[in-house]
Amino acid sequence: MTQQFTDPAVPCTRDALWARDAVIYQVYLRSFADGDGDGVGDLLGVRSRLRYLSWLGVDALWLTPFYRSPMADGGYDVSDYRAVDPGFGTLGDAESLVDEAHRYGLKVIVDIVPNHTSAAHPWFESAVRARPGAPERDRYIFRPGRGELPPNDWESIFGGPAWTRLPDGEWYLHLFAPEQPDLNWQNPEVHTEFEDIMRFWLDRGVDGFRIDVAHGMVKADGLPDAGHTGQIQMLGHAELPYFDQDGVHDIHRSWRRLLDSYGGVGVAEAWAPNAERLSRYVRPDELHQAFNFHYLKATWSAADLRAVIDDSLAASALVGAPTTWVLSNHDVQRHVTRYGGGEVGLRRARAAALLTLALPGSTYVYQGEELGLPEVTDLPAKYLLDPQWGNGMGREGCRVPIPWAYSEPPFGFSPPMVGESWLPVPPGWRDLTVEAQVGDPGSTLRLYRDALRIRRELPALGDGVLRWLDGPENVLVFERDPGFVCAVNFGREPVRLDISGTFLLSSTEMNAGDLPPDSAAWWSRL
Repeated sequence: MTQQFTDPAVPCTRDALWARDAVIYQVYLRSFADGDGDGVGDLLGVRSRLRYLSWLGVDALWLTPFYRSPMADGGYDVSDYRAVDPGFGTLGDAESLVDEAHRYGLKVIVDIVPNHTSAAHPWFESAVRARPGAPERDRYIFRPGRGELPPNDWESIFGGPAWTRLPDGEWYLHLFAPEQPDLNWQNPEVHTEFEDIMRFWLDRGVDGFRIDVAHGMVKADGLPDAGHTGQIQMLGHAELPYFDQDGVHDIHRSWRRLLDSYGGVGVAEAWAPNAERLSRYVRPDELHQAFNFHYLKATWSAADLRAVIDDSLAASALVGAPTTWVLSNHDVQRHVTRYGGGEVGLRRARAAALLTLALPGSTYVYQGEELGLPEVTDLPAKYLLDPQWGNGMGREGCRVPIPWAYSEPPFGFSPPMVGESWLPVPPGWRDLTVEAQVGDPGSTLRLYRDALRIRRELPALGDGVLRWLDGPENVLVFERDPGFVCAVNFGREPVRLDISGTFLLSSTEMNAGDLPPDSAAWWSRL
C-alpha cells in the first residue's frame, strides 16, 4: 500500500476504566490480513496492520480465536486453549502482537470459548474412551437416551438435535456442532481449568476476554424439554432451558474477581430475552460489557431504534454499567445489506455509524464496516462450509477477506504473487479498498476516521447521558453534554433542522443546511 500511517508513541496502561467508552475493532482473524502467504489471515497479518488501526482511531482490537483447533467452526472448536493453531502462527507471534499493539496504544481483547470444547480436545477424547459414569465423562454432559430418542428435545443452533449418540448408547450434548461438546459447569474441575487458562493469557499481557456464549454454560436442572421446535428462532426473545440461566452469573462473578486482579475486562456475548436480563451480565460484580444484540437487530426506523436505545440505556443505568453498541459482527449479515443493500443500504449504514458513535457508552466496529463492505451473497457452493448452513443460514458472506490495495483480488489481503484467498474477494470491491478510500474525503473510511477523531476530541462523546430533543417526524435528534447534537433522518424527504452551533460532520453532503433522507449529522454548541 502506498498510504503511510503515522506511528504514535502512546503508552498502554493496564486498567478496566478504558472500556466504558472505548471503540473496539473486531478482527476476524481468518479474513483480516494474510502475513505468511497461505491465503488465510493470521497473527503476523494483524501485526502488519496495527499502524492502520491506530491511524483509524480505535482504542482496542478484539481477536477471534487463534487457538489450536480442527476448525470445524472457524476456531470456536478449541482443542488446546494454551496453544496457537499453526495456521495462525506461534505463541511467540501472539505475544509479539500484544506487545506491539500496546506500543501503538491499542488494547487487545481475545476470545475465550467456555461453553464447549472441540471433540478433539484431550478431555473429550478421554471421555469417549471411558465407560458410562466414569469421571472423565463428568467434564461434559452425557445422558442416557429415552429409548432410541435423545434425552430431551433440545435443538442445535446449527440445526438438528443437540445430542449425538455414542456406540455405547450414551448421548452427549452439543448446542452447536457435534464437534463442539458442551462442558459440564457443575464440575469444579471445569471452573479451575478455565481460570487457569485466563491467567495464562493475562500473564502474556492481554487486556481482557470476549466470552463466547456467555449465557450458555449453565443448563436448567433436570435438562427439561424446551417444548417446541425451531428453537434457534427464539434466541434472544424467549426463555430457553439451556440459555440465560441464573447460574451463569456465579461464574461471571468469579471471573470478575480474577479480571480485577489483573486490571482486565470481560465482555459477554450474551443473548437474553430483554434488555433487563442482559443488564444482569454487567452488574458491578460481574462483567464490564455485554453485546447489545437488540440494537443490532433493530430495523432502520426512528421508532424502532429509539425504543431499543431507550430500553438499553434504562437497563444499563439500573446497574451502573455503560451500554455497548454493535452494528455487525462475524455471525450476522453486514448492515449495508441488512439495511437494504446498494446505494440505499450504504447511505443508511453511514448514517448508522454516526448515530452509533454518538451514543453513550462503548462501540464495536466489525472489520470492513469502515469501508462500507456489503454482504457477499453469491459465493460459489464449494465455499459454503459453515456449519450454520444446518439451519439454512451460513455466515461466509460477512467473512470475505478485507480489500486493502491494488486493482485485482485478493486486493492486498495476501502478499503479492499469492494465489486465491480462502474465500474469494469480489472483483467489484476494487473501489472499496483502503488504498482507494484513504485519499477520498467523501469515502466511508474517511467518514469513520473523522468521526473517531471528533469522538476523541469532544468531552461530550463516549460515556455519559443522552437527552432527546424535539424533531420532525421520522427524525431522531439528541443532545450530549457539553454542547453536542446528533440528528438522523430516517424519512424519505430532506428536513430543515433549527440547530444552532457549528456543523461538524455528516454522513451525506448537506444541501443548504437540509438533512437528506437516510443521513445523519453532528453539531457542536461549544
